Amino acid sequence: MLCWFRRRAENVLAALLAAMFVAFVIQIAMRYLAGAPVGWTTEVSTLAWLWGILWGAALVLREDEEIRFDILHGAVAPGVRRIFDAVTGTVVVVVFGWSLPAVYDYVAFMKVEKSAYLGIRFDILYSVYLVFAVATIIRYAWIVWRSVTGRPRAA
Repeated sequence: MLCWFRRRAENVLAALLAAMFVAFVIQIAMRYLAGAPVGWTTEVSTLAWLWGILWGAALVLREDEEIRFDILHGAVAPGVRRIFDAVTGTVVVVVFGWSLPAVYDYVAFMKVEKSAYLGIRFDILYSVYLVFAVATIIRYAWIVWRSVTGRPRAA
């Protein structure tokens, strides 16, 4: 079941990348071939990029695919690595958890603003950050639990 949801999240990410590419091509064609630049394509590209990055990091990216500075992490014994994972994971969970109510308030407040060309409410546009924040809390809580219980890291 989890694999099915991961595949659907990948489908959404692929659709966002396709939308960004199509908007980019339309932007180039309208500017250089038709001589009539349009602004909405820039907005679509920016929004698809924002959603793609946060959606992908929240729901598609696996732990072993994350970019990390792990020179020190890789040089220490496995027990010390587990301590590193538990401490850093706890910090991430606490910081994201502590900021979540304020982030929700900000996103909810942004319903008063709309995007310039498409007229999409900003609370809808920024809601992907809430998905990202909650997914990050869950992911790092799992990392902490796994490191405390001694389960192996994802390969």
